[in-house]
Amino acid sequence: MTSQVFAGQALLPEGWARDVVIGFDAAGTIARVETGAEQAPGMERVEIMVPALSNLHSHAFQRAMAGLAEVAGPSADSFWTWRDRMYRCVGSMTPDDIETVALYLQIELLKGGFGHLVEFHYQHHSGTGVPYANPAETSLRQFEAARQSGIGLTQLPVFYAQSDFGGLPPVAGQRPFLHDVDGYLRLMETVRARAAEDGQLAGCAIHSLRAATPEQMRAILAELPEEAPIHIHVAEQMREVEASIAWSGRRPVEWLLDEMPVDARWCLIHATHLTDSEVTRMAQSGAVAGLCPATEANLGDGIFEARDFLAQGGRFGVGTDSHVATSVAEELRLLEYSQRLRDRARNCLAAGEGSSTGRRLLGGALAGGHQAAGIAKAGLQVGAAASWLVMDHEHPFVGTASGDTLIDRWIFALGDQAIRDVIVRGKKVIENRRHALDEEIAPRFAEVLRKIQA
Repeated sequence: MTSQVFAGQALLPEGWARDVVIGFDAAGTIARVETGAEQAPGMERVEIMVPALSNLHSHAFQRAMAGLAEVAGPSADSFWTWRDRMYRCVGSMTPDDIETVALYLQIELLKGGFGHLVEFHYQHHSGTGVPYANPAETSLRQFEAARQSGIGLTQLPVFYAQSDFGGLPPVAGQRPFLHDVDGYLRLMETVRARAAEDGQLAGCAIHSLRAATPEQMRAILAELPEEAPIHIHVAEQMREVEASIAWSGRRPVEWLLDEMPVDARWCLIHATHLTDSEVTRMAQSGAVAGLCPATEANLGDGIFEARDFLAQGGRFGVGTDSHVATSVAEELRLLEYSQRLRDRARNCLAAGEGSSTGRRLLGGALAGGHQAAGIAKAGLQVGAAASWLVMDHEHPFVGTASGDTLIDRWIFALGDQAIRDVIVRGKKVIENRRHALDEEIAPRFAEVLRKIQA
């Protein structure tokens, strides 16, 4: 049986259309798109429909420490001093805490315009590094959170074995993350089975070139299903770039493109520090640049070369990483603003004269985010997930706009207030800015925060 929704205007892959009927089946897959249609009696109506995006990079547990690393230390603060604070947070969390934080975060992300989440999950063991009775315990908690929140999920269990280039042994704070290759492959099997059972997706993540040797990477890649997405942190910090050169004589992205089969299955997270040659080669590879502008700004990482990368046909998506921000609008806005601040120009990422910057950002992040999540079809089209945002037409900034102006006002002037309802695979998970579990999850999340801050 097919359900149907009528939209006064909807953003389709080919552009804006009016009087649109979207029909979807019981599995939440779009089966029919008709434009210039009439609203049948009893058919639900919305005024403005925009496709929901995929968030391509998340460490859910880090939402609990947002705002706890903003006090200056006795020496120069950096990503590396922040990482020490993060290790302390990890060591105090139980599986129940991990599930609570993941659920709270997923609800926030839904309200922020994300219908699907790629969870780069590396918090595998207890704080002392001792595996749980079920080695996949914390991975399964991510699926349980998604079952309750209603968000789509691609889980990427993370391989992490070393502390730095050249196979240096891990440090104490990394004990909750560690696997050998065989243990990691068993974990991936469990995650893939649960994903299939829940109608979700799974892939692979190698934490970074610091955390895995080339031999370990090749052994893992040899066991992956052909369709599985592959994600890796790379070239986030200059210290990482310098260490890579000292180890191999090559920069991280250069080494990766030389030594690994990087193609459209891959998502290179951050890739902040690139040469002109690396920008070109990465764009030509078909890999997605996984950008997390709010986290990259918070950590002082630097600015991705988005202007040159997009000009060469590069693909990108956005994630919220450490979750100092949780919305589509904030990430896309900061991506554009970072280019403006660096280049002292405006509308840096627009497609050309007369084109909307917001529309270029939204379309690119939609396509790249879905590709990085392992989703074959993006947007409101037959065969894609029935996942969309209902914009609040009663808000003056929304109700007086149409077409691409509406997108520009959402991203650059309004933010999350523009979003009223969120539908994921045909189910309304956010209604009038509320989730059914809001009242239940808030006090549970507060208890975890008290524990973390103690």
